[in-house]
Amino acid sequence: MTNKRIAVIGGGVCGLTSIKCCLEEGLEPICFERTDDIGGLWRFQENPEEGRASIYKSVIINTSKEMMCFSDYPIPDHFPNFMHNSQVLEYIRMYAKEFDLLKYIQLKTTVCSVKKQPDFSTSGQWEVVTESEGKKKVNVFDGVMVCTGHHTNAHLPLESFPGIETFKGQYFHSRDYKHPESFTGKRVIIIGIGNSGGDLAVEISHVAKQVFLSTRRGAWILNRVADHGYPFDVFIYSRLKHFLRKICGESLTNMFLEKRMNQRFNHEMYGLKPKHRALSQHPTVSDDLPNRIISGLVKVKGNVKEFTETAAIFEDGSREDDIDAVIFATGYSFAFPFLEDSVKVVKNKISLYKKVFPPNLEKPTLAIIGLIQPIGAIMPISELQGRWVTQVFKGLKALPSQSEMIIEITKAQEEIEKRYVESQRHTIQGDYIDTMEELADLMGAKPNLLYLAFTDPKLALQLLLGPCTPIQYRLQGPGKWNGARKAILATEDRIRKPLMTRAIASSNSTTSAITIARCVLAVVLFAVIITYF
Repeated sequence: MTNKRIAVIGGGVCGLTSIKCCLEEGLEPICFERTDDIGGLWRFQENPEEGRASIYKSVIINTSKEMMCFSDYPIPDHFPNFMHNSQVLEYIRMYAKEFDLLKYIQLKTTVCSVKKQPDFSTSGQWEVVTESEGKKKVNVFDGVMVCTGHHTNAHLPLESFPGIETFKGQYFHSRDYKHPESFTGKRVIIIGIGNSGGDLAVEISHVAKQVFLSTRRGAWILNRVADHGYPFDVFIYSRLKHFLRKICGESLTNMFLEKRMNQRFNHEMYGLKPKHRALSQHPTVSDDLPNRIISGLVKVKGNVKEFTETAAIFEDGSREDDIDAVIFATGYSFAFPFLEDSVKVVKNKISLYKKVFPPNLEKPTLAIIGLIQPIGAIMPISELQGRWVTQVFKGLKALPSQSEMIIEITKAQEEIEKRYVESQRHTIQGDYIDTMEELADLMGAKPNLLYLAFTDPKLALQLLLGPCTPIQYRLQGPGKWNGARKAILATEDRIRKPLMTRAIASSNSTTSAITIARCVLAVVLFAVIITYF
């Protein structure tokens, strides 16, 4: 029997892991990448390319290496915990080389259309039209994995800012920002306080005369460095803490998180405190923003009401004159024009089962990979999506009925609307651990903590108390990796390695047998609770 042919659209992180997932299931992938190289978002270029995400030169990723790595390919221990974009790209290239993925990629090839074959209701096949060097080509595929990301199309709501058309200074979307030097000695307004807005305000404030950070709602600010110097996501995302958050409920969790963030700096005093709770908005990660605010180099302002030729008037009635530049860090919109009617997007809202499968198709042979905005790393989520999708394509896993999928999609959307403030930014939100556990359960790779508590208590303890890393989803089930256990137990070593660049004598402490026994009992108790309750 001929292997099923799968079209993978996009050669970024999601595309590469989708290729590998296809190969693991004996499928035949062909990846189409419209540019001349792999890497997607993480391949910096001075000039933004149409149809590809764009980053600025100084971008440092805001998820740590242990939480963002591919599940069977840990990031080298000497790499920093939070990597510069060039190091992220280096890791992506290492991954592609390690698993020999490049030979499945057709560069400089644009996907023009993806249409159902006439016999789609029985075959589930797709006609894919591509164009390369001016020549069009038609291929038929048994499945399609769309891996084009959601940071490509700049959302620039100029209609919400009266007078901007008369403004004599420079204005543009943050997608086009690359370096701070051109803003030396200038007065600059950054509109938007997401991760890009915070980064740009900090960076430009080093050279500008004054930076104003304009925000409609304010924001809660997370720091990359958590207690005892650990990466914040390593510190936050453990199974035990996740379980405790579920028990405590959203209100108590919000109270705790807000108290912790205000201990670092008082958000109200710094003009940043929002009306919404901590878990009602995608958090902004910035180590340096409070430092620039307390130094007076960044001033926080409310929403801009209107612009004049040289000034900005804010909703509170205040005014800032002699403005030289305005940068709109107002996010992105996403669309899939090549899919025509198969998937519809309205104001960044899309109906997908588990954020992956369109529910309206007769055959589940089209999947969207990586269309999620997690509070955490997206790479391992995309990988688990790919592992599940390829099992569905191969017929090893089945989806519920259309009506059941629609009910679940509606429920998920209602939960998002209930929890988050209304914004185009919050239509594809997902929690890291919940999403990972759900996908792993769907494809049979969720760790069995109860079983491990009796057979491998040391590993079980790490899975309970330590960070919920991607590698844990290679311990069992399809795609099991024999090196998973060793890699999980070496997590602490890989975190410490790039930090300990100076030799320091340290005292060794031993853990008593009683303490170990208590911890094992805690693992068993926790496993029983999550298994039976």
